[in-house]
Amino acid sequence: MRKVKAIIERAGDGTYSVYMDADDMSYLITGTGKNAEEAINSFKMNYDDMKRYYAEEGKDFEEVEFAYEYDMASFLSYYCKAFSLAGLSRITGVNQGQLSHYVTGHRIPSDKTKQKIQTSIQNFAKELSLVRFI
Repeated sequence: MRKVKAIIERAGDGTYSVYMDADDMSYLITGTGKNAEEAINSFKMNYDDMKRYYAEEGKDFEEVEFAYEYDMASFLSYYCKAFSLAGLSRITGVNQGQLSHYVTGHRIPSDKTKQKIQTSIQNFAKELSLVRFI
């Protein structure tokens, strides 16, 4: 199954959007919401609706798997249910106040800071994947 990027971004008005990064397909899916989770859910529902529409019309529908890519505000919004800013600060070494600015969109992290956060999160995920309970 083809993998397609789904880009999740926070807009200047504080809303969130998700869109496909594949302009060579016969359809385009988007989603919006007040937070990243709502936008992703909207995106998934719109994908299902498009799939149903194609079936009703008797058209071939290319099913895809989405690889989600987040801007920093969207990531922090979506994963706030799993990470507090204090916890994320401890994991990444990035100041909690700075993370707060990223959430609100008042500041955008440098490429170096994005890489630091991404690497820290991925290392933490690897560590968690090795946890076993007895």
